[in-house]
Amino acid sequence: MIKVLIAEDDFRIAAIHESYIQKLQGFLVVEKAKSAKDMWDALQKEKVDLILLDVYMPDELGTNLLPLLRERYPEIDVIIITAATETMLLRDALHYGVVHYLIKPVTAQKFAQVLTEYKEKKDLINSKDEVNQTIIDLFFGHMHEEQKEDRDLPTGINSLTLDKVKKLMASEENGITAEELGEKMGASRTTARRYVEYLVTTGECRAELAYGIIGRPERRYYPAKGQMES
Repeated sequence: MIKVLIAEDDFRIAAIHESYIQKLQGFLVVEKAKSAKDMWDALQKEKVDLILLDVYMPDELGTNLLPLLRERYPEIDVIIITAATETMLLRDALHYGVVHYLIKPVTAQKFAQVLTEYKEKKDLINSKDEVNQTIIDLFFGHMHEEQKEDRDLPTGINSLTLDKVKKLMASEENGITAEELGEKMGASRTTARRYVEYLVTTGECRAELAYGIIGRPERRYYPAKGQMES
């Protein structure tokens, strides 16, 4: 679970961004801060993985906070969300390693795209003991190759997560339910079902009805022989 701090002085915008996050799997808003002081106070109380940082805070420019953030909390990632369009601010933000820079107003679609891509990159790095150039190119190239592949996939299916599901399913010779798959993916049962049902339609998985202890039938999914990655 990625724990998020929203540093935004406008409570209405903060509430909108919080509502966007609540619709995303794998994210949790742990605190909201209306000022730089509130942000520092929150960081002392809460473990935070990601800060959504406004530039125009009432007591300090958000970009001026970045050097101290890097010094005190180097493990925390930052996404700037601001109405500021000055190139100098963007340059400062990039210098201190922000992972993205969004210009207000941010649509729900753009917000979800950026945070989902951020989580996918984080999951990709965390899942590897070593990296190769392909992984590095994906990470620094904003996953353009995946995005190109995604255009050929149904809505709600992205190539990176699909690849993860394929690899998980490859070892499930005894079958797995959508709920069990979701636990292994770190996703909801609904998300897991969406992906594995897609693989059923492509012939890369098969589904069978099985009866549980209380007699309710449930779909159990198996890799199709010769189709899944080993």
